[in-house]
Amino acid sequence: MALCLAVTLVHVLLVFLYVAPPNAISKAYSQQVDAWVRPVFEQNWRLFAPNPQSVNRQISARVKQTAPDGTAQVSGWIDLTAADDSAVKHNAFPSHTAQNMLRQAWNSYLKTHGSDNKPRSERALMIEKYLRNIAAERVAAQHGGAFDSIQLRVISRPIAAPGAATESRPAAATPRAETRYLPWWKVASHAAN
Repeated sequence: MALCLAVTLVHVLLVFLYVAPPNAISKAYSQQVDAWVRPVFEQNWRLFAPNPQSVNRQISARVKQTAPDGTAQVSGWIDLTAADDSAVKHNAFPSHTAQNMLRQAWNSYLKTHGSDNKPRSERALMIEKYLRNIAAERVAAQHGGAFDSIQLRVISRPIAAPGAATESRPAAATPRAETRYLPWWKVASHAAN
């Protein structure tokens, strides 16, 4: 009981130092505070000032199984975003995780990796592993057979500005979609159910 109380008090203190304005204590212990708060307890103010999406992203994955003789079988693309959308669409109480886990992992990946998909920090490596694990687990749940590598494809389609075209304001040209392919990542062998 005492251990539980101690952990709770330390947690509350560290989260307080994370969200409090900069001060001598939070500056002195910033590494320890960040290590505890990120990525699980990270705080933001999106509830009060949401940052609307400016693009729709379709995240798909394909997997590869390499046989002992060196030949590889590659699956077709599996739409992970569509699976998330269908899990939310007719659910009266959709899971926040189902709605946001994959999208937030991708947004974090964009922030920590360059356009060359090279991680530039320990946090970037952690985010890459997190994204890879989410994709591998979701593919394993949907895809028959075993696999040892996974690749992601992200198609980003800009969201058109609101409002209909009028005589004084012609319709804007539809921006074209961008497709980004991530490298093949090795994963622990997954045997899908």
